[in-house]
Amino acid sequence: MYREDFINDEEIFQLLEKGKKSDINEIREIISKSLSKTRLEPIETAKLLQVNDKELLEEIFEAAKKIKEDIYGDRIVFFAPLYIGNKCINNCLYCGFRRSNESIVRKTLTKEELKEQVKILENSGHKRLILVYGEHPDYDAEFIANTMNTVYNTKEGRGEIRRVNINAAPLDIEGYKILKRAEIGTFQIFQETYNHKTYEKLHPSADLKGDYTWRLYGLDRAMEAGIDDVGIGALFGLYDWKFEVMGLLKHTIHLEEKFGVGPHTISFPRIEPAIDTKFYNQAKYKVSDEDFKKIVAILRLSVPYTGMILTARETSQVRKEVIPLGISQIDAGSNIGIGGYTVGDQVPEKEQFQLGDNRSLDEVVKEMNDSGFLTSFCTACYRSGRTGENFMCVAKPGNIQNYCEANGILTLKEYLLDYASDQTKETGEKLIEKELEKISKKNSKRKINIKEKLQLIEEGHRDVYL
Repeated sequence: MYREDFINDEEIFQLLEKGKKSDINEIREIISKSLSKTRLEPIETAKLLQVNDKELLEEIFEAAKKIKEDIYGDRIVFFAPLYIGNKCINNCLYCGFRRSNESIVRKTLTKEELKEQVKILENSGHKRLILVYGEHPDYDAEFIANTMNTVYNTKEGRGEIRRVNINAAPLDIEGYKILKRAEIGTFQIFQETYNHKTYEKLHPSADLKGDYTWRLYGLDRAMEAGIDDVGIGALFGLYDWKFEVMGLLKHTIHLEEKFGVGPHTISFPRIEPAIDTKFYNQAKYKVSDEDFKKIVAILRLSVPYTGMILTARETSQVRKEVIPLGISQIDAGSNIGIGGYTVGDQVPEKEQFQLGDNRSLDEVVKEMNDSGFLTSFCTACYRSGRTGENFMCVAKPGNIQNYCEANGILTLKEYLLDYASDQTKETGEKLIEKELEKISKKNSKRKINIKEKLQLIEEGHRDVYL
């Protein structure tokens, strides 16, 4: 179906080698280009990846922070993962869900169990979920669509899920069309590693996932089927992190050139231990905390407009240090066991890997309040037609923050009234006042508009947005 593979390993190696030959002025010119909200070329990213000078790295970090603020403001969108089933026909060497792992308890949520999980998440305050599935014939497009419909139709008190994203195995075009009709948000596929030889070693060729190209072009098929928003990612620690960053950029450029729209989100999880899985202890390419910061900052400079997701795989301390470097989305109050939100504890026998941050949603929201970040449960773009190319037209010049700030304030207000602890409510109200003051300095009319909508929320209205 696809005549050529857009990931050329040898070309990436050559670019990384060329990237070693650059001076301070060259690096600063690249940083300046990023600050103009322009996506970088591969050789420019390769040069940033080879920077070791502490002063220049600090300039990269500061630029990443500024780019994120210029485009999205200081808002951080919150979501929760919900694992639907861990049956899998693949035998990926690094994964706890692999077919040969007999220590894993195989489970698929029933419709009633799924409703129960959703109600628990709604009662904590979540509005946006990503549903996660193993690769198995039982989890076909119709099954995924049915689970999406169950989530959307399950409401508890004031709670409701307004945006459902999907992380699942690649589908054919007809399968994606089924998900489109079910009102999918973003379809997310991680290539795991972009290096062909490493991919081949880690994914047995007889498995469905052993087909590198089928997976690589999975999001092409999604976009051909009409899904506007797609998410790319790599599992860092399978191969050299610099190569993977280049792979993510190459994937971004491919989507831009073919569809006129790059990825809605980029993810960069680090490999974590999993039950009865030796790979983690033997892994040669584990990413240090310092290199992880470089990954986040350089991706933000390379693709200024994209959403960048930092998950609870990371410890609370790492998240605190990395969020300012360009992150725009995080999960909180997460449980990755099948049925885990009912149990309330992490159960290794039902998990794909181990989490690093086990704090509640309320605890993380309070930390955001204290740190000056605006917690957002906003899902307005998807209901207002700001998806795909329409979203990029607003995001690339930085105009999206006009919506992000306002809707972040409105959704935080909902959370404070309906779910927050007293301490979180107090710090959140103070943050809202600060945010309104900042908006007032830029546009006093917009502040008045937001205050009018805040009053509606105080009076009992919900799902109020711009």
